[in-house]
Amino acid sequence: MVAPPFAYALLLLAAPLAMIVAFSFWTQDYLTIDRTFTLANYRAAWTDPLYRLLMLRSLAISGVVTLGTILLAFPIAYYVSFRVPQERKALWIFLITIPFWTSYLLRVFLWKVILGYQGVLNTGLIELGIIEEPLRFILYNANAVVITLIHAWAPFAILPIFVALERIDRSLLEAAEDLGDGPIERFRRITLPLALPGVLAAALIVFIPTIGDYVTPQLVGGKDGLMIANMIQVQFGKANNWPLGAALAISAMTMVASISLVLVWLSRRVGPRQAG
Repeated sequence: MVAPPFAYALLLLAAPLAMIVAFSFWTQDYLTIDRTFTLANYRAAWTDPLYRLLMLRSLAISGVVTLGTILLAFPIAYYVSFRVPQERKALWIFLITIPFWTSYLLRVFLWKVILGYQGVLNTGLIELGIIEEPLRFILYNANAVVITLIHAWAPFAILPIFVALERIDRSLLEAAEDLGDGPIERFRRITLPLALPGVLAAALIVFIPTIGDYVTPQLVGGKDGLMIANMIQVQFGKANNWPLGAALAISAMTMVASISLVLVWLSRRVGPRQAG
């Protein structure tokens, strides 16, 4: 019974990954591939200032997006879990998933309309007399990428945090209140520690895909908002240098895997402690 799904995973996951790894040690000779083993692609990926800049920028943008998404998602998940009546929670979760109904590209284009020089935000601020000319730091840069990605991935962060909050035994909070703890102390000593596994899971869910996003930076990032995935796309497309693109992809995957392993280790370390 295990053989069919194992073969499926091997064919669709392991085989393409192995091919990318193999390509990263080869070189491109115009329209042909030189299969002579070389580390030149990795040397270029880690020593070229442009590639280092894009990798560091990708890490920074994904880190800010992850932090911002969790800061946005946690209050919403907390409100639904602790303030919404039990019979209405399903409705709230349903409403939170409504953004999934629309195309991701459509949502990105809508943010271009909102953040544009003549967009909804700038027009509204000018009409209110708050600013005299359009704000130029909110579109075609890293700020626009962060804002758009936070909005796109917020529902993915809300759900695991909500599940973690739902598992908290409310009698613990009642006991803490009986012992004299105020709302802030109860949140700091009970709610937040018990919700950490969900927070770390949300961080993983958001961080891993955002660092590889190339659509959002391409549409709203401009030259100052491009990420490493955009360079990988260029290498596999216009530049026709698959080996270098593969080396950049493996390098980015290595960075993401290292950070993800740290988050997984933290979640496992926190989980047993809270369970005990």
